[in-house]
Amino acid sequence: MNDFEKYLIQGEPEQKEKGQIWQTAIGLQDVDGLKPSAYLIENAKQNIEGNITIDEVKYRINSYYKQKPTKDPNDRTEEADKVSARIAEILSEKTFTFSPIEYINIHKRLFEDIYDFAGKIRDYNISKAEWVLKGESVLYASSRNLRDALEHDFREEKNFSYKGLNSREKVEHIVRFISNIWQAHVFGEGNTRTTAVFAIKYLRTFGFEVNDDIFAEEAYYFRNSLVRANYNDFKHNIYATNEYLNKFFYNLLLGEKNILKSRELRVDYIGNHTINAGVNAGVNAGVKLTKNELKIIDLIKKNNIISQSEIAKRMKINKSTVFRNIAKLKSLGILAREGSDKTGKWIIL
Repeated sequence: MNDFEKYLIQGEPEQKEKGQIWQTAIGLQDVDGLKPSAYLIENAKQNIEGNITIDEVKYRINSYYKQKPTKDPNDRTEEADKVSARIAEILSEKTFTFSPIEYINIHKRLFEDIYDFAGKIRDYNISKAEWVLKGESVLYASSRNLRDALEHDFREEKNFSYKGLNSREKVEHIVRFISNIWQAHVFGEGNTRTTAVFAIKYLRTFGFEVNDDIFAEEAYYFRNSLVRANYNDFKHNIYATNEYLNKFFYNLLLGEKNILKSRELRVDYIGNHTINAGVNAGVNAGVKLTKNELKIIDLIKKNNIISQSEIAKRMKINKSTVFRNIAKLKSLGILAREGSDKTGKWIIL
């Protein structure tokens, strides 16, 4: 990312802002192992310096590839260039609507003329081999109920009250929502980049000063942490955890300095280290639970598909209190979640 360093350090405020946006736009291509061309970077610099508009950047990139079409089917530089410019455009805009339509429209804008299914919810099931899972795949949502699942996640988030939560608890709830919409994987390709762009826009509505540099520098970690947040292998004592995604967002939003290393997310590394330590600490160390936490466990024992809303109703407490208690039970290694909020179930470890 040295291409934009001088603008981030020495540039005027407007140049610094544009430099951060371009750095993020280009850095996010790393989630799919893509690298933009030198031509795109040169045009990005001209945009930062105020010589050309973002529309002119897009026009030049489109013209460049019309005159010089890619012959190698495995060369995705054109995709990286076009999507980088489109991400920069979207992140430069001061408009946003919190809705599934906005999420879908971001995908359409990013991948129009790149994928035939840009902006379309997939109608087939998918799996993807993941390095962090040693070739295994996350269990993505079924194509039969994708729209319902997406609308459910948005509705739950929109109705959730952040009142009374501390900064970390607020971040953890936002992380959970971001993880859920990613796990649905409603598009055939481009889910992580779409989710990242949507997340940045959404986080700005909370008044967070989003340090986009972290998205640029740690895009690969971001994707791997999403994978680990949605993967279970009970046979080998591997459980879905937001631990790594939380660390990413603590750095992003709260200015923390957690060390982010993708190799530590590998299931073979984690399975012999962090997970077992967490389970032992939570279950075997004689942790004292509150009455509310014990009641939640009791309700889940009786009905392992009970929703947090129903738990709050049964216990006559607000949902944010239930969320905090469940987050604690998860962090102690006592409780885990298998599947999505709508169709998944609770696991008492």
